[in-house]
Amino acid sequence: MPLSDDQPRTRTRLPVGEQSSPQQNHRQSRPLRALLAVLVVVTLLVVAIAIANRVTPGSGSGTGGGGASADRAGSGAGPAPSGDQPVGTTVNGIPTGYPHTEPGAQSAATNYAVAIGSADMFRTDSRHGIITTIADPDALAGLQGRLDQGFGGDTATRYGLDAQGHAPKGLTFVSRTVPVGTKSTGYSDGDAKVEVWCTGLTGLAGEHSVQPVTTNWFTLTLSLHWTGSDWKLTDYTSRQGPAPLPADQQAATADEITGAVQQFGGFRFAR
Repeated sequence: MPLSDDQPRTRTRLPVGEQSSPQQNHRQSRPLRALLAVLVVVTLLVVAIAIANRVTPGSGSGTGGGGASADRAGSGAGPAPSGDQPVGTTVNGIPTGYPHTEPGAQSAATNYAVAIGSADMFRTDSRHGIITTIADPDALAGLQGRLDQGFGGDTATRYGLDAQGHAPKGLTFVSRTVPVGTKSTGYSDGDAKVEVWCTGLTGLAGEHSVQPVTTNWFTLTLSLHWTGSDWKLTDYTSRQGPAPLPADQQAATADEITGAVQQFGGFRFAR
């Protein structure tokens, strides 16, 4: 028969060692979880330190980091500049006297590219001085004819210059070539072919200019011959690009460009 709620209930007690408490079990699991968390954190720290040590710049084995630097220079950055001292002689403002080596040929081509892309090429007298300085004597006549046609006459007029290559009063003519890199596409003891990747500035700087200064990208291919004392130019070609995307940058005013051209001198290059 059912028991009345007023009657006492019977309780069974287990021995102390056999009692199970949920709170006690929960307290016992906390140290284990904390230990596991600490082990995970320590493991992650060890892995992170190992990875950092492997990619630290300048790390190398037995060479004080020089080997790693050389590897980085040879992967994606193009050939590193040669360790030769720049040439110490100039003729008509153009470095001359290059080593009879492949890097020497690259240095010559780079400097000759700067000279060919200068504003002096638009004036007959200075152009002839440049060509005489950089050209192989056997190729001088042919190169002078090509360059006279390329920089005089209609070309000068297109840039707003007079027959002597001078800019109109109040304006400054700008023509500068800035080499970005070079590579040899052929080399022997007597002849070399070098490509020079360049960017350039060309135009008339000043108020009311109808030919504002612009930038362009191009590659010059220069053929050189060893004359017995120096590398000299025998032929050249030019092609457009490769051109990167233009930066999202505000163009300077005419006065700013004029001031920059007058205040910042150009460079001679010798790798």
